[in-house]
Amino acid sequence: MREWLNKEFYNTAFNDNEKKYIKTVYCNDNGEGSPDTNDKVFLLSVNEIKYFSNIHGKELLRSTGTDFAKAKKNDGCNLYVYDKCNKDNYVITKDGLIGCSWWWLRTQGNKASRAVFIGTNCSIRRYANVSLARDGIRPALKLKLKK
Repeated sequence: MREWLNKEFYNTAFNDNEKKYIKTVYCNDNGEGSPDTNDKVFLLSVNEIKYFSNIHGKELLRSTGTDFAKAKKNDGCNLYVYDKCNKDNYVITKDGLIGCSWWWLRTQGNKASRAVFIGTNCSIRRYANVSLARDGIRPALKLKLKK
């Protein structure tokens, strides 16, 4: 995931002028036995998401995927969209209720083969199998306010 975020995504999503404003960030809190990293684009850690949700509220944890993410790909993968009857699993827009999607954090889960993710009811879950392609990503980056 890190490699894709910092190569393919970074080089596709940003032009050379935009890249000048993106800082390299020291990422720790990656999980037991997981090395610290330096990345331009990264996923938030458990501690970071707790910090930001304490400031901005639970609403920060709700996310809906793009139409592209929800569409079934040639390899059979598509973004999981939770659509049960709990209001915490929806985002309300002018077009109605949109089911939320689960999304990855960078912190290792309860085993080396697991990762933490934001799941139902905007909860932090620790058991996502990293080989499953059902969860979305919310890339994070830090910007330089001056070149």
